[in-house]
Amino acid sequence: ATNSALKTKWDGLTDLARNEWICWMTSPKRQETRDAHLVRLQEEVLAGKRRPCCWQGCRHRRASAAKYFSS
Repeated sequence: ATNSALKTKWDGLTDLARNEWICWMTSPKRQETRDAHLVRLQEEVLAGKRRPCCWQGCRHRRASAAKYFSS
């Protein structure tokens, strides 16, 4: 919220892209890794990157998670 350039870039992402960044941010168990992901997210979104790279994707979109979401 304090970085207007980052907010502008973030607001320009699709809902799905923002969701993937959020899932990527919250997936690590260790706080140190989450902190590192936050730094990387800020740098990469500001650089124009739209989605996290080299990541298997949001675990809630896997077929095994379908039981948790209603259609």
